[in-house]
Amino acid sequence: MNIYVGNLAFNVTAEDLRSLFSGYGEVSAVNIRKERFSGQSKGFGFVEMPNNSDADKAMKALNRTAIKTNL
Repeated sequence: MNIYVGNLAFNVTAEDLRSLFSGYGEVSAVNIRKERFSGQSKGFGFVEMPNNSDADKAMKALNRTAIKTNL
């Protein structure tokens, strides 16, 4: 299942999202959308989880969760 993750701070990395979602199951891909010329995050991305049940658990648990980064 491909999960949309929005309202991301510009300093959130793909590894931050992978770490957060991997607590609920296997994460096969993480993609943070970036501006073409500047390379800055657009503030949203996608997390791919192959198991729909795990993806549902992650979405329910993480909905409206603030992501804390190491920066």
